[in-house]
Amino acid sequence: MPAPRTPTTLVGDDLETWAALATVLEWLPAALDTQLQRDAQLTHFEYGVLYALSTAPGRTLRMSVLAGYANSTLSRLSRAATRLEAKGWLRRTPDPEDGRYTLALLTDLGRQKVDDATPGHTETVHRLVLDRLTQPQTRQLREISRRIARAIRDDGAWSPPAAPTPGG
Repeated sequence: MPAPRTPTTLVGDDLETWAALATVLEWLPAALDTQLQRDAQLTHFEYGVLYALSTAPGRTLRMSVLAGYANSTLSRLSRAATRLEAKGWLRRTPDPEDGRYTLALLTDLGRQKVDDATPGHTETVHRLVLDRLTQPQTRQLREISRRIARAIRDDGAWSPPAAPTPGG
């Protein structure tokens, strides 16, 4: 039995599906950046960095871990951290457990910035994505996105902390 042949071009449903996803991949980041820059003077990347720190134990992560979560080089993350430090929202310090690493710590001002930026960002995410879908479609999108992410890279993806259990 011959091996399945890999198509050399996208056609039909495959092309329509890819075109729809590629359009979202291009348009959505710009829309998120526009809202966050207008309302919070943050890029979506910077918001993601601050948000990840806000949910981390002790509001602290190694820069290398944060870069992995953000799908960023350490160089890009370092430039963003410099901007965030200048505004008093983030602080970097050597890791006391291993001085070869640098820790990023969210300051109280940074926590306030996340708290102030989150409602507008949440509204935008709902308006552009979540409110456009039924509950089953939302679950499907989550699973589809996870599958695609695992196909690209199976390690280091950021995920939200577990929700607290009722009464706990």
